Amino acid sequence: MTSFVQAPPKSLSPAPEGENGSAAPTPAAPLCDFLDLKAQFASIREEVMEAVTRVMESQIFILGSEVRLLEEELAAMLGAKHAVGCASGTDALILALIAAEIGEGDEVITTPFSFVATAGAIAWAGAKPVFVDIDPRTYNIDVSKIETAITPRTRAIMPVHLFGLAADLDPIVELAKARNIVVVEDAAQAIGARYHGRYVGTLGDFGCFSFFPSKNLGGAGDGGLLTTDDAGLAERLRLLRGHGSKTKYHHDILGTNSRLDALQAAILRVKLRHLGKWNQGRQARAAKYRELFAAAGLQQFVSLPPEPAADYEHVYNQFSIRCKRRDELREHLRLAGIPTDIYYPQPLHLQPAFDYLGYVAGQFPQSEAVSEEVLALPVFPELQESQQATIVRVIAKFYAQRAD
Repeated sequence: MTSFVQAPPKSLSPAPEGENGSAAPTPAAPLCDFLDLKAQFASIREEVMEAVTRVMESQIFILGSEVRLLEEELAAMLGAKHAVGCASGTDALILALIAAEIGEGDEVITTPFSFVATAGAIAWAGAKPVFVDIDPRTYNIDVSKIETAITPRTRAIMPVHLFGLAADLDPIVELAKARNIVVVEDAAQAIGARYHGRYVGTLGDFGCFSFFPSKNLGGAGDGGLLTTDDAGLAERLRLLRGHGSKTKYHHDILGTNSRLDALQAAILRVKLRHLGKWNQGRQARAAKYRELFAAAGLQQFVSLPPEPAADYEHVYNQFSIRCKRRDELREHLRLAGIPTDIYYPQPLHLQPAFDYLGYVAGQFPQSEAVSEEVLALPVFPELQESQQATIVRVIAKFYAQRAD
C-alpha cells in the first residue's frame, strides 16, 4: 500500500535565512542574460538551418568540403596562408606544440592569468609551463618580464590575447626570433582582433582559436582552428589531427583524433559572415559602458578595461572591470537580476593542478591582485543600452550606500 505524506502549506515552509537569521532577499527578475545566444540564433535562424540541412542531406559529417571551405574562408579573412580546423581550442594549442616538436624537457613561457587550457595544453604536450606576470592595465603578459624567464630549455612563448585584446606581439616575436623560440598565439578569445593592422593569430608561428559557443565566433559545440604561414607545419597539423594519416589505414606519424565536424563548420561559415558586425556591436557596447561609468563618477571604485591604442582593435569577448569589494558587488548585482562572471578567480600558478610546478602565493602579484577584483559584465551585441544603463546605475547605488 502506497503512503502519501502531504507537504506543509508554502506559507508555513521556513524561508532561507540571511546573515542575521532574517529571510534571505529574493533576487529580482533577470534584467538580461550574461550572453544571449538565443537572440543571436534568432537573427540567423534560416541561414543556420539551411546549412545544417545541407550537411544532413550530404551525410558527410567528418571533415569534407564544409571544413575545407571554412578553413579557406578563415585563412582569407585573417590573412593567413594556411588554416587547419580541429576539435577544440585546447586541441589547437596542443597540436601547435606537438607540430613544433615541443615536449618532455622543454619549457614554454606563458601567463598565469588565463583559462586553464593555456597552461594545460603545455603540460599535456609534455612540456613545463613557465609563468610570467601580467601587465595589470591590459591583463596580458608583461612583455618586459619575458626575457628574464628564458632558460636554455625554453622552446616557445605562448602569449594570450585575453578578453579580445591583443598582447604586445612585436617585442615578443622579435625576442623569439633572436633566440630561435617558437611563438604560439592563444587567440581563443580574440578572433577578429587586430594588432598594428594585422589580425591576431598571424604574427607568430601558430595562431590558435576556439569556437566554443561563448566566443565571438562560436559554434554549436566545441571546435578549434590553427593558422600558420608555414606549409610544412600546416601539413603536419593535418596529419596530427587525423591519426597521422593521409591515406586510409596508412599512418605516416602518430597522430590523434581532433577533426572538426562538418556540422560545426557549416554553422561557423554562416556565423563568419556576421562576425564583423557582431564585433562592432561588442565594441559599441564597450564604448557605451565607458560613457555610462564616466557619467556615474565611479573612478575611485571601478577601473575599466583600457581603451586600446589606435593600432589595436579590441573585440571584447569580455568586458571585465576591476572593482573594490568585488564579491559584495557581485551579490548586489545578482539580487538586482544582473548576471556577472569572474574571469578568473584564481591564477593558474595557484591552481592545485599545477602544484607540481612549485609556485607559491606572492610570486605573481599582479595576477593575484587582478583575480581578486575582476568582474565581467554582459557585453554581447544584442544587449540594450537601457539594460547597460541599469547595470551601471545599480553599481553606482552599491558604492553610494558604502561610501565609507
